[in-house]
Amino acid sequence: MEGTRLLDPEELERIERDFAGGLPARQIVEIFQPRGVQLSEATFRKYVQVGLLPRSRRVGRKGKHQGSRGLYPVESVRRINAIKKMMAEGHTLEDIKRSFLFHKNHIDQLERGLSEVFDGLQDQLRDRAFGSEYRHTLEEELATLKARARELVRDVARLGSAVTAHRDEKLRSQ
Repeated sequence: MEGTRLLDPEELERIERDFAGGLPARQIVEIFQPRGVQLSEATFRKYVQVGLLPRSRRVGRKGKHQGSRGLYPVESVRRINAIKKMMAEGHTLEDIKRSFLFHKNHIDQLERGLSEVFDGLQDQLRDRAFGSEYRHTLEEELATLKARARELVRDVARLGSAVTAHRDEKLRSQ
């Protein structure tokens, strides 16, 4: 990977802040091009297909008949950075799929899905006419479920890290 320069932590944080709503694949590829990182849109799509990167969500464009475009979560940039670093260290895509990075993608999807469900329930709670006591009971139950979901996601991430850490250490020593 001579002549390439991956993103440093400050650059990653800036990109995540500036593009919190997501990025199209082309823009993500363009972030890496000036750094000499080999990444095409076809490779990007392959990473999505094998589960290393999260899938896009469709977002409508403003204006009549403008259609929609796929936006990828901004953490895709951080993941590509990690994938390219692991590949530079000699890991194959199969090695990377067996690493925590692969599981982290699914954990992040789970977290986003739960967040969407909770946001939808919160919206419905706000929009529906409930008695104040019943509304309070439902709000408390929703808060409890959100906390349990955070704990579950944290525990799954911890387990995934523990399960894959041993294999990752073994890979590094080869």
